[in-house]
Amino acid sequence: MSSSLAKTLAESARSFDSTGSEVDYEPAALRIARPSAKPASGVPVLAGPARLGCRELFKSYQKGSVGIPVLQGVHFDVSDGEFVAIIGASGSGKSTLLHLLGTLDKPDAGEVLFDGNRIDNLPATSRDLLRNRHFGMIFQAYHLLPELTAFENVLAPAYIYESTLGYWAKRKQYRQRAMELLELVGLADRAKHKPSELSGGEMQRTAIARALMLKPEVLLADEPTGNLDRSTGDQVMKTLCELNEKQNLTIIMVTHDPLIAGQADRTVQIAEGRIVG
Repeated sequence: MSSSLAKTLAESARSFDSTGSEVDYEPAALRIARPSAKPASGVPVLAGPARLGCRELFKSYQKGSVGIPVLQGVHFDVSDGEFVAIIGASGSGKSTLLHLLGTLDKPDAGEVLFDGNRIDNLPATSRDLLRNRHFGMIFQAYHLLPELTAFENVLAPAYIYESTLGYWAKRKQYRQRAMELLELVGLADRAKHKPSELSGGEMQRTAIARALMLKPEVLLADEPTGNLDRSTGDQVMKTLCELNEKQNLTIIMVTHDPLIAGQADRTVQIAEGRIVG
């Protein structure tokens, strides 16, 4: 996290705080479109409902001179608006599959498809742009920036995605959306608190709000309740289920917990790198 980013977001927050009531909740002001700048070379122009999947996906990792297979010919599809849980034991390949679907890593063989477009073979910069524009991601470890408040953490993707001038031109809309998202996850009163001042459940809900900042079509969640007790985990799952039901958000979630997986529309079981159920 650069000091300039922290400074910019802090200044944005101070400007926001100076309005007194913090935000004018006009729905029209919150319906900001995803940035419409021309995509970088190599990024497909995507249209239609989000649909994510893979074909004959293989992935292995090297341990010394030995290749350890992790995924072995996985074929997988998720429809628009579906909530799918990928369940499996530790080391089964479920997190690796999620990372490949989210273009955080590349497969050794096979294809990852989004809206019918192959995306795993795009250049790294193009994959980053596509991921930022279309996918939201949450992780077991939260990955919040410790020097920023909850509000600033939620706002960060907008600043990173936009150019500096582009961000400042839209800062009022982005600040309004950040506060709306914190309210959505029940944390409007914790907006000025840093991660060290939040509980585990509050940090995860902040991470969910951050993942939604740029209005993704697909939310990828890697063990979102893994570090939480049952009660707090249930609160996080309630938030995810409401996002899926009320906003038709496509969600792919990895978990080892059958009770958590059972709250999804569909459960896919993975074992030893293969889909088995």
